[in-house]
Amino acid sequence: MTSSSAAPLPRGAKTRAPKVLASLQTLYPDAACELDFRTPFELLVATVLSAQATDVSVNAATPALFAAYPDAFALAQAEPQDIEPYIRRIGLYRAKAKNLVGLAKKLVELHDGQVPNDFDAVVALPGAGRKTANVVLSNAYGYPAIAVDTHVGRLARRLALSVQTNPDRVEADLESLFPKDRWVFLHHGLILHGRRVCFARRPDCPACLMNTFCPKVGVEYAEG
Repeated sequence: MTSSSAAPLPRGAKTRAPKVLASLQTLYPDAACELDFRTPFELLVATVLSAQATDVSVNAATPALFAAYPDAFALAQAEPQDIEPYIRRIGLYRAKAKNLVGLAKKLVELHDGQVPNDFDAVVALPGAGRKTANVVLSNAYGYPAIAVDTHVGRLARRLALSVQTNPDRVEADLESLFPKDRWVFLHHGLILHGRRVCFARRPDCPACLMNTFCPKVGVEYAEG
């Protein structure tokens, strides 16, 4: 859990939060991670690849990548240039190839090739960070977490659940507003709503189930 926010919660956030959660549960009752994976290692790799890239592009690339490098031991033997052809269509592929080889070597050296069920240990891996650790630990090991990506941050501000722009502080605000056992669902539900209705530019407010209580309904946006 993150430290407390530097700014207070927006007015009415505590009243709005249960309505947001109820709406998401109605709209996306089966919301889950949209990255394709079978093991914690595959989820870790896919999550690192998903930074500044779509899940669709990652899911298109990982089957061949995982067939060639099914675990950390295999990937640790590769060179970044060996990985690049598999992920060339994903943004920042050269840096990501280097990070993937680096994290595989760390997994082998420090964790017997396994993805640790430990937040700080995952954060310390090359190419990982707080968001990656939250995604991996919540989806692979059931760790209660809210991973704040661009969708989650954008919707948190639009729904006036947070005024923060720093992802860690947005995370802290959301954690304070929602039940711990719903954090993982909230993360996935907000992402789906951001992808399907509350778009970065021109959100579809008339089609939104939250338009009766969203404080930003009808406002034109130009947010990334």
